[in-house]
Amino acid sequence: MGWRGVSRLLIFPPAISRESLAPCAAAAMSKGLGMTRQRPVEIITPPNVLKAKIGGAMPALDQRAIAKAEAALEKMSGQFAEWIKEELARLLEAWAAFEQNAGSPAAKSELHRRAHDLKGLAPTYGYPLVGRICATLCKLTGDEHGQISAPDRLLKAHVDAVKAAVLGKIKGADHPVGLALVAELEAQTKEIIAQQAAEAAAKEPPQQA
Repeated sequence: MGWRGVSRLLIFPPAISRESLAPCAAAAMSKGLGMTRQRPVEIITPPNVLKAKIGGAMPALDQRAIAKAEAALEKMSGQFAEWIKEELARLLEAWAAFEQNAGSPAAKSELHRRAHDLKGLAPTYGYPLVGRICATLCKLTGDEHGQISAPDRLLKAHVDAVKAAVLGKIKGADHPVGLALVAELEAQTKEIIAQQAAEAAAKEPPQQA
């Protein structure tokens, strides 16, 4: 499925309207355990294992080290296409399990984990738009904003968009159709989070003065 095919899947849920959206303590320290005798505090500094392994103090990063790392990354770049396809396969497998298990918590957690992996890896592999798509998918499947009840259609649109970008080799961050689709996915995700936050706030009992 290409970008244009995916974009046709994006339909706002009828319950969502832009006009109806609303904007969405430190823990107390416990006291002592009542010990009758106070023991002197002993501060133990753990050994720097990494320092010992490299044989001394770790030097600050310099331009030569950065250039060396970039060269190593460039050397591996020929494998990026295969690696991102492997990550895509894992995401698609997680989505299939999500559908088969009616969106169970375990299946949703696995979908989130795969999306989170791609969110971090895709920009390194040269697919920044895939990283952005997976970032919004993470918001819908994780617990950062509480239990978000996202429509399956929107979740599927994210997965299909990732698939279309990877198989279509959409690597640029400024692909016109890709940018429009990503912006729409981000907008719908933001609306759902805001709407459900407002609904949750409305259900809370009013605070007494």
